[in-house]
Amino acid sequence: MTTVRLPLFPLNSVLFPGLVLPLNIFEERYRAMMRELLKTPEDEPRRFAVVAIRDGHEVAPSAPGMPDPTAVPERGPTAGFGPDPAKAFYTTGCVADAATIRERADGTFEVLATGTTRVRLASVDASGPFLTAELEELPEEAGDEAGALAEGVLRSFRHYQKRLAGARERSLSTGADLPDDPSVVSYLVAAAMMLDTPTKQRLLQAPDTASRLRDELKLLRAETAIIRSLPSLPASDLTRGPTNLN
Repeated sequence: MTTVRLPLFPLNSVLFPGLVLPLNIFEERYRAMMRELLKTPEDEPRRFAVVAIRDGHEVAPSAPGMPDPTAVPERGPTAGFGPDPAKAFYTTGCVADAATIRERADGTFEVLATGTTRVRLASVDASGPFLTAELEELPEEAGDEAGALAEGVLRSFRHYQKRLAGARERSLSTGADLPDDPSVVSYLVAAAMMLDTPTKQRLLQAPDTASRLRDELKLLRAETAIIRSLPSLPASDLTRGPTNLN
């Protein structure tokens, strides 16, 4: 099993391979991470790993507040994640490649990254200014009947999109053609569906593409049925996640 050590960026959301991830970075621990990544030559990938938070806070408490006005603000790389941060995170995550890291005049950063490869969290190191992790790269196996399942998922996803457009009372944007590679389809649909974090995490850590697609077929049918009874829904970009405030 191939392992790699990378900076670790916990989020309250799941990153999938192929998904664009905008970040607005203001906490010092993540500023330090970006400053370190900027030391990497521009012609080399500036990589970090993203894991979803199972139990903790994406942004550390920075001032006293409710319910305890005397609470001491948390500092350091593990702030918001408890004494053993590894237990606060889901163990399957995704490597992100930062295409753009722009430092603002006030020292904060605007980052645009893209998910690339799934990884499994082996250990977390909190000895530096930001978290780092030892990670095992996870291969993407096709599984049985992935091609046929992808076709079924695409049909169901188009129907799901139409239902969403109707619930939002707006026209469906045609945009670019959807992909036909089963793995790409599975991740695009997983990222685009309106699901909670545990469900998206389940899709990320599926053992193979076919298993993920089978799960998505069930979810698409269930979610499409639910949408019929909803008067309105928020918009969703299929390849771009919301900007995370860190």
